[in-house]
Amino acid sequence: MDSKHFLFVSADAALITDLAWQVHREGHDVKYYIEAESDDEIGDGFVPKTDDWEAEVDWADVVVFDDIWVGDDIGTGTLARELREQGTAVVGGTPNTDRLEEDRGYAMDVLEDHGVNTIEHHIFEDFDEAIGYVQEHPAPYVIKPLGEVQNVKRLLYVGNEDDGSDVVEVLKAYKKAWGHRMKGFQLQRKVEGVEVAVCGFFDGDSFVDQVNFNFEHKKLFPGNIGPSTGEMGTAMFWAGRNRLFEETLGRLEGWLADEGYVGSIDVNCIVNETGIYPLEFTPRFGYPTIALQEESFRSNTGQFFFDLAHGNDPDLDVHRGYQISVRVVLPPFPFDDEQTYDENSRNAAVVFETESREGVHIEDAKRVDGQWRAAGESGMPIVVTGMGETMQEAREQCYGRIGDIVMPNMYYRDDIGERWSQGEGDRLQAWGYLGPNV
Repeated sequence: MDSKHFLFVSADAALITDLAWQVHREGHDVKYYIEAESDDEIGDGFVPKTDDWEAEVDWADVVVFDDIWVGDDIGTGTLARELREQGTAVVGGTPNTDRLEEDRGYAMDVLEDHGVNTIEHHIFEDFDEAIGYVQEHPAPYVIKPLGEVQNVKRLLYVGNEDDGSDVVEVLKAYKKAWGHRMKGFQLQRKVEGVEVAVCGFFDGDSFVDQVNFNFEHKKLFPGNIGPSTGEMGTAMFWAGRNRLFEETLGRLEGWLADEGYVGSIDVNCIVNETGIYPLEFTPRFGYPTIALQEESFRSNTGQFFFDLAHGNDPDLDVHRGYQISVRVVLPPFPFDDEQTYDENSRNAAVVFETESREGVHIEDAKRVDGQWRAAGESGMPIVVTGMGETMQEAREQCYGRIGDIVMPNMYYRDDIGERWSQGEGDRLQAWGYLGPNV
């Protein structure tokens, strides 16, 4: 395709660096804006930058937003809607799709209004009221903070006790430690099954035919233990509009068209033999999922997002096997500790033992005189991916690539994708959710 102008906008945190780099490497003209001062060096040496994204809108053929957050009073969905009204092609949300992530109660209402099954859930603004509810209705529950503090991943708590006693104790602790910030939260009945996210790309009118199914690994340590993180790695595959899609995102196709949504949207679900139960939305790119999706694109990435933003019914060709990604991190991830970061991770070099950079994607990284280095404040410099005809082949390729990378103090999970071969895939297939081609 002819070279196009892409403006990437990170209004809260630099989450879209690798996508900007990929589009830039394909020969398109790219400008990348990062709002957060602590992240402004991320992407240096990889992609061209701008200090004023609004001044570049007229230059851009496509504007791409990465997150829903801007501030307390405005989200990127509001900015995207305003730009669309001015005639600009945008990959981004709307105020209502932003709200799907910010307000879990609203998200459940939208699902129920469109005939999607939901788990029993209740919204609370008062800790004592929630504690009383659990004591009156003993069961295992999941605590999900709402609003601004939902980004503090360690606050999500999954109960283990049948009488809900552990949830009661956690709520008491949260009241003391977080009562001044946690203005609301959702209690959701815990459901056992396979956790899977259904992800589609929407072009403003309909979903692209290729649907992505991914399996998140949010805990820090192998075996799914330790503190929650944004994500430590993802296993995934692509398929068509199977039952998992049709009974979740597929039922929202008309609603998303009315909204004018453009971009990636996924809904994370618990699936068992009795049904599909959505948990939460990601109405934006997932991280590091987008890096893995890029890796599995057989189509030109820039062409795909240009067509998506312009409603050109994009034709997406993807790898037909299995894929995994692993986030390679540095101290103090997933926590914030400036002294630890300064002493162990700031400007850390990413050393490659081979000439190949295949499957290595940047997150919080910069390039100085040809040397890849950690950037920002978060300790998440790179994501490594692998693909194969089987999940095991994808794992072998990914972890082989990680074995050729050296960073002092680096750590990562070594079990991404294992759950699939331990029975997740067999159960989804046996329950009739995947269709014949997976």
